Amino acid sequence: MSKPKILILGGGYGGIMSAVRLQKELGSDEAEITLVNKHNYHYQTTWLHENAAGTLHHDKTRIMIDNIIDMNKVNFVQDTVKEIKKDEKLVILDNQELTYDYLIIALGSDPETFGIQGLKENAFSIRSINSVRKIREHIDYSFARYNNEGQPDELITIVVGGAGFTGIEFVGELADRVPELCREYDIPREKVRIVNIEAAPTVLPGFDEELVEYAINNLERRGVEFLVSTPIKECNEDGVILANGEEIKASTIVWTGGVRGNHLVEEAGFETMRGRVKVDKDLRMPGFDYIFVAGDCALIIDEEANRPYPPTAQIAIQQAYTIGRNIKALMNGGKLEEFKPDIKGTVASLGKGEAIGKVGNKKLFGATASAMKKVIDNRYLFLLGGVPMVIKKGKLKLF
Repeated sequence: MSKPKILILGGGYGGIMSAVRLQKELGSDEAEITLVNKHNYHYQTTWLHENAAGTLHHDKTRIMIDNIIDMNKVNFVQDTVKEIKKDEKLVILDNQELTYDYLIIALGSDPETFGIQGLKENAFSIRSINSVRKIREHIDYSFARYNNEGQPDELITIVVGGAGFTGIEFVGELADRVPELCREYDIPREKVRIVNIEAAPTVLPGFDEELVEYAINNLERRGVEFLVSTPIKECNEDGVILANGEEIKASTIVWTGGVRGNHLVEEAGFETMRGRVKVDKDLRMPGFDYIFVAGDCALIIDEEANRPYPPTAQIAIQQAYTIGRNIKALMNGGKLEEFKPDIKGTVASLGKGEAIGKVGNKKLFGATASAMKKVIDNRYLFLLGGVPMVIKKGKLKLF
């Protein structure tokens, strides 16, 4: 009798951790596990804002997949998913086709542009190693051009659309990086503008007000400008036009204003909301007992708050544990468990040695919050590859 085929699509938090858990839950004689990812590395999405600003090299953020998974237990296929044929149990890749008995969809997200004209064509986004490398190189080049091209203000104006976690963390890193760029290219710091634009009435919507106030004061003191209750109407090659008609000229526009589930999920014919599937309590696709969904593609409702949980790395990692156990139970005729997120806390970095956070009922500020952020990041590395992975890739200096 042939072994059941388990196919994992995507090597982000949900996908790579599903592979790690399944190789521990199942023996090599119990199932044929295959992981598909377009790159031969996994990267920590929660560090990409540092790579984009140039405060952390992207090689620190990525981890080679063969350093994470046991290649004797998991087949790794480096390829790009083109189509999911759900009724045929078939996945079309760029270079081959794969069949499966059990499927885990963990394909990550696409930027959500909310119909803003020109945003897709003219703004950068923080979403991959390649995208953040482009942002860093573009910012460096813009500063290098400033004194050679008549000192146009737009070359040293950076607009960041969206003041959620990614936007706030990115402007925090920029506030650290800009003084270095100014020294390198002989530009007065006061000439540089970092403008964070948010359509909602406040930055970090939904976050604790005291922590938000600390973040705003800290970042404004370091030269970040905030425009709240200010939707972006249009983005063009010269900058952005706001809903009130004001134009901000900028050579660098970075959009962090939201994500939606991967387009491939919607295109496969699954019922979605902004590309995300409202999964059953055991993380299965409704109507498909053999398909599980994790990470940005899964929509899970927080019944107490009556709204979806945000698609965070913390939740994706926890989903992978549940999926691993549930696939094993499904194969052995056991009972599947419900997924219940265990939100241990939330921390947002504001640059070197600065952060805000809430762990349990305790609010954290400044260096304490920053140290907690590093502990959280190092814990994930430990779950991936134990102490050796923490030593190799972790942020070991907490203060």
